[in-house]
Formats: sequence, structure tokens, C-alpha cells
Amino acid sequence: MHVIETTKHSHLEKRRIKISSKRQITIPIKYFETLGFENELECIYSDDMLILTPIRNDNSAFAEEILEDLIKQGYSGEDLLIEFKKINRKVRPAVEKLINEADAIAKKSSVDYTDHTYEIFGVAEEPED
Repeated sequence: MHVIETTKHSHLEKRRIKISSKRQITIPIKYFETLGFENELECIYSDDMLILTPIRNDNSAFAEEILEDLIKQGYSGEDLLIEFKKINRKVRPAVEKLINEADAIAKKSSVDYTDHTYEIFGVAEEPED
């Protein structure tokens, strides 16, 4: 295991993990317990990397705002709970859609990107490399 200090309060650990013939891995107990993994994890692929994160059942990202809005609309008791659950179920798909749209825009921009900084600084034409 390699430990690389990155700041005073954080560090990066690098560990080699074997992959079984069934493409399975074992997460070291230290990481498993520290990160609070249970029986599932989220696997994210980005920039030739896999990022493994615990599944968080914390759907409260907008809970306070949702509740506040529903109370202002006059919901209370059982009706408040029913409406809250209905709206809260829509939050994650909406956020995921926004992220996917932003990723698509960023990907397109990175392909079609033209650097216009030379125009901003008054250079007549783009400098040669």
C-alpha cells in the first residue's frame, strides 16, 4: 500500500487489489468500514477511472426546501407526507438528468472549443505554437 500526503488533513492511499476470474474484487476492510459500505455500491466510470462509492439513502438534499414549500401550499398531516414522498421521488431523476445534460454540453464544448483569449488581449491573430 502506498500512502501519499496531499494536505495537512487528508491523504491518498493507493492499494493493489486482485480481480477474480468472475471480475469480482474485495474491498479492504479499512475502506469498507470507513466509508460505510453495506451490500451495494455505486460504480462511476469517468476519465478512464472507476470510482466506487457507498450508496447513500440520504434523499434529503432538498428535503427542507420541499417541506417548506408544501407547508406554504397548505399541506399538513398525512397529506403533507404523501405529497412529500411524491415530490422527493422526483428529485434524484431530475438531478441525474441535469448532470447528464451538463456532461453532454461539456463534452461537446471540449470537442468544438476554440480559444479566443488572443482576441481578448488585442492580438491580431492567433499565435502559433
